[in-house]
Amino acid sequence: MAMSVGGDSDSTMSDINTTPLVDVMLVLLIIFLIAVPVVVQSLKLKLPNVRFDPTVTKPENVSLSIVGQGNDCQVYLGTARINHDDLLKFAVAKLRAEIARQGGVNNPDLELPEAHIRADVSTPYQCVGGAIYTMQQAGFSKVGFISEPPAEENSARL
Repeated sequence: MAMSVGGDSDSTMSDINTTPLVDVMLVLLIIFLIAVPVVVQSLKLKLPNVRFDPTVTKPENVSLSIVGQGNDCQVYLGTARINHDDLLKFAVAKLRAEIARQGGVNNPDLELPEAHIRADVSTPYQCVGGAIYTMQQAGFSKVGFISEPPAEENSARL
C-alpha cells in the first residue's frame, strides 16, 4: 500500500496505487512462461493410409516424372528430360492448343487438361514444388499426384 509522506494531512491522495496491478501481471507472466511450452509441444501421429479412386488418364493430360537428389532436380515429360523453360513453353502451348480444339474459352463445356506428377520418394519437395509452380504458371488449374497405393497383405486381386 502506498503511503503519503509530508504535505497537507487533510488533503486526499490522488495517485493510483499500481502495486496490485504489477503483482497480478507478474503472476500472469509466470503462469504463461510455464504454460506455453506445454501447449506448443507437437504430437507424434500416425496418419491414416487413404485410398483414392483410380485416376482417369486422358490423352490431353500432361504426365511429368520427377527425380531429384539434393539440388539436382530432373523433370521428365514422358521419358524425355526437360528443363524449366522448355516445360513452361510446352505447357502453355499444350493448354492453348487444347482450348482451341474445344472451341475457345467461351465454350461452357470447356474441360482443361490436368497435370499429373509422379515423384520418387526420395525427391526433395523443392523439385516437386518447382514443377507444380511451373504448371500453374502455364495456366494448369488442376495439378495432381500419381501415387502407388500401399500393398495389401491379406487380399488377392481379382
